[in-house]
Amino acid sequence: MTENVKGLEELTPKQIVQQLDHYIIGQEKAKKAVAIALRNRTRRLKLPEEIRDEIAPKNILMIGPTGVGKTEIARRLAKLCGAPFLKVEATKYTEVGYVGRDVESMVRDLMSVGYKMVKSEMQEQLKAEAEKKVEEKLLDLLLPGSNPKDKKGEKKPDVSSSSSESVVPSDKPISGNGFFMVSPSAGGEKIADNSTREKFRTMLREGKLEEREVEVTVSRRGGTPTMEIFAGGSIEDLESTMQNIASMMNGSGSKRRMVTVAEARKILTEDVLDSMVDMDKVADIAKHRVEQMGIIFIDEIDKIANSSSSSGGGQDVSREGVQRDILPIIEGSSVNTKFGVVDTTHILFIASGAFSVSKPSDLIAELQGRFPLRVELTSLNADDFELILKEPKNSLIKQYVSLMETEDVKLEFTEDAIKRMSFIAYDVNSRIENIGARRLHTIMETLLEDISFEADEHKGETIKIDASYVDQKLTGIFQNQDISRYIL
Repeated sequence: MTENVKGLEELTPKQIVQQLDHYIIGQEKAKKAVAIALRNRTRRLKLPEEIRDEIAPKNILMIGPTGVGKTEIARRLAKLCGAPFLKVEATKYTEVGYVGRDVESMVRDLMSVGYKMVKSEMQEQLKAEAEKKVEEKLLDLLLPGSNPKDKKGEKKPDVSSSSSESVVPSDKPISGNGFFMVSPSAGGEKIADNSTREKFRTMLREGKLEEREVEVTVSRRGGTPTMEIFAGGSIEDLESTMQNIASMMNGSGSKRRMVTVAEARKILTEDVLDSMVDMDKVADIAKHRVEQMGIIFIDEIDKIANSSSSSGGGQDVSREGVQRDILPIIEGSSVNTKFGVVDTTHILFIASGAFSVSKPSDLIAELQGRFPLRVELTSLNADDFELILKEPKNSLIKQYVSLMETEDVKLEFTEDAIKRMSFIAYDVNSRIENIGARRLHTIMETLLEDISFEADEHKGETIKIDASYVDQKLTGIFQNQDISRYIL
């Protein structure tokens, strides 16, 4: 993750747009606005502190019909930017009563994303050191009492084996190595000399002991039992906290399990990395990164706008209530989280909506003012659909070709077939309902339905998809007046 963040600092707006071009066709204005906003995040951090705090993020409102790339821009942005990124649906805050979930939960969720991101980065840096410690712990499990440190009276690792017979049988050799475990003495003490430990180390590194079973102590992971509810958490957070506290009081914070060496390595690696990482430092770095580089993408914001044709009622009260609750977070406020108080003043907010029923002007004036940059995404035409089918990395055609290759069936799409599918998608969108590029999924599924169903009968064959094949499969549906019954 560290490399991604560093890469973002080096990416120019043009390079950011080029990265988005690999996955999103057209919508140059939207990609340009997003690229500038991302670049301004890194520019701001290079300024002196007195002016840096004065520069507010220029939040973006993306407007356009469904299926033209608004959400896809957010998805690709999350992978590209390497900064704490969260996508939320505005409608989920209106699910229960006037207001559903506490809108501040979006900031808490973003903080959790940042925390996991920083923790993962730190663990990656400590991975090599952790592997050495895990190897020693595995050897302690396989050869209890063989660790020289144990003989000096030092504390043994918090792992154990049930018996010498269950770990390494004393009467059987280890899969072809020719060495035997030293049998337990009368006092039950298991001792192996240093040379035996080194032989086991070699076998462990060569993967010869991966299937052998050992007993380990597994911690039940649920996070530290912090009282999130005092930090303004939700009911779900309170339930999780109370469960953690109950587990601690019942002494059920950990349990012993018989697992293979391969599984034990994963469990021990996780425990060792957790013990090596300074969680307070992780929280501090994550908090700073969220406040300075965090991005929240609010999708379907048009669903909380009061349409001008609306007659009022409870639903409108709910929508306006959500807008007023979101407003202070976007303006800049302090939100309590279990990792500390987070200031939202410099978090970048990107909102999107189709605004097919309502208009951006139907949002409350204060909220409109907090999204000074408005970008309109255009509807897709036949040429756009053609490019979407062919150009993006892992495009639709590449996906279906790869799927059929798993059945040893080769698909070949001709240019005229692609043009024909693009035209049908555009025509159906213009006549029935404009659902954008999602129409292509329906057309591809309908076109290849028979091939997918009978793929096992066509093993080793090459099937050519040309314009006549497209017409044969789709024209009847395409010309049917009740087309919505077939292509939704």
